[in-house]
Amino acid sequence: MVIPIFWRKLFKKMKNSEPVNNNNKNQSKSSNSYISSYLKENEESIREAFGNSADLVLRKVKIGANQNINVLIVYIEGLIDNKLMSKTVIKPITTFPDNKLKSPSPNEIHNKLKESQLTVNHLTEVYKLEDILNKILDGYCALIVEGTNKALLCDVIGFEHRPVSEPINESAIRGPHEGFNETIRVNTSLLRRRIKDPRLTIEELTLGKIGNTKIDIIYIRGLANPKVLQEIKNRIKKIKDEVDSIQLSGQLEEYIQDAPFSPFPTILNTERPDRIVGALYEGRYAILVDGTPYNLIVPCTLGMFITSIEDYTQRFFYGSFLRLLRWVSFLIALTLPSIYVAITSFHQEMLPTNLVLALAAQREGVPLPAVAEAFMMEIVFEILREAGIRMPRLVGPAISIVGVLVIGQAAVQAGLVSAAMTIIVGLTAIASFITPIYSIGIAIRLLRFPIIILAGSLGLFGISAGLLAILIHLTSLRSFGVPYFEPFGPIILSDLKDSLIRFPFWAYRTRPKFTTHNSIRQTARLKPKPLRQEEKEIEHNYGDD
Repeated sequence: MVIPIFWRKLFKKMKNSEPVNNNNKNQSKSSNSYISSYLKENEESIREAFGNSADLVLRKVKIGANQNINVLIVYIEGLIDNKLMSKTVIKPITTFPDNKLKSPSPNEIHNKLKESQLTVNHLTEVYKLEDILNKILDGYCALIVEGTNKALLCDVIGFEHRPVSEPINESAIRGPHEGFNETIRVNTSLLRRRIKDPRLTIEELTLGKIGNTKIDIIYIRGLANPKVLQEIKNRIKKIKDEVDSIQLSGQLEEYIQDAPFSPFPTILNTERPDRIVGALYEGRYAILVDGTPYNLIVPCTLGMFITSIEDYTQRFFYGSFLRLLRWVSFLIALTLPSIYVAITSFHQEMLPTNLVLALAAQREGVPLPAVAEAFMMEIVFEILREAGIRMPRLVGPAISIVGVLVIGQAAVQAGLVSAAMTIIVGLTAIASFITPIYSIGIAIRLLRFPIIILAGSLGLFGISAGLLAILIHLTSLRSFGVPYFEPFGPIILSDLKDSLIRFPFWAYRTRPKFTTHNSIRQTARLKPKPLRQEEKEIEHNYGDD
């Protein structure tokens, strides 16, 4: 089909044309505009930038010996602490010592306010209107003395935020009960309290043309690999001025992850400060996003998603048992329905005769094949799980109970599904709840369905092929250059001490191989010895003396 010349030219013009970005134009214009020595021009520029917003406050206060010099105070109502503002900014201005400066000039007043008069904790001098606009949105107030072309930014931040509380989705029995909240400076303070070392470095970036969201990259100098830091910065700077905003850590995760089409997450998100502290000690990086309690850890491995803080707060025997239990539950949640489908459909000879007869009797009136039955039951359970999450807290548990007990029992009695399949699906659901990190549980739930289809088509051979494909995929994944399936692929003997089982703490002599250049974690020979043995050694070395 021949396209007319007119339409071809139009398509070519649409393809080559780029949309005009008004935001960038406005931003470049504001970034090049400096503070004027006339307050009226500054006031008009600030009002125009905010569109006469109702929460924008611009207040003029007279100062000087003859009360002939105005000071413009600019702030956003609701983002500042009113008491702190009144005590450290308003009161020092209104009680300005006129007797010491008989005929003060605007610059002398500005310098006096900057050097001694204002009692705020943090004070910055700026010369551009863009700096004023950005900082007052963070909770600062700006002071502009009439006749000067510079401003003072005072830290009077005091907006409301959720207090530090117990993590909701990562609970612990014996571990700390502090979790992150939505304020980034509160979150960094929780890390500072645990790592009292000046080598703990926090680098701040701002993302988004409109949102201007704060992003903190946190690491320990001397432990973290600088090449990983450069890679993190490159990926973040790639989207810095190309997106409108980054509101959640999950959005940033999708922009910087290694394998965007993989069901397995290559970036770990957590709301526990102690988990991030443990990762920092291993030479990893933390990325904190303002406005969300879930923060990111990079690089990460598959084993980190199976690890819980409970593994390290209990003795290593019990911690190893819990971790092995999670790995087994990981496999159960992934393969149990498909194994049931494969055995009942293709490999009945693998079961005892009595069990085969019992299953056959249960399935006698079921109209669907085993693969369709398993697929339907899994879909129904996912619907019930999602409904329980989205419903109000007082109603959600009731929905789950009604769905599992009433609907499940009614379906079995009606002959739509077999009782054995209901048990299998229930065990699978319970096993999927044991994973400490929610994102890895999502990967298991998604992969369960294609494995069920393979089991219904090819039996155990299909399950083996599916698991082999998953294993190949896991060994090929990278998280910021670190093998995702480490220490199993490649095999790192020193890192196996904290993989399937947990060795005692005194056995952890080295850090993970791929995350840091400083591999020595602690000295050797830290294994505790009984007191009698120590006494024998002292007696042997020093004798009766």
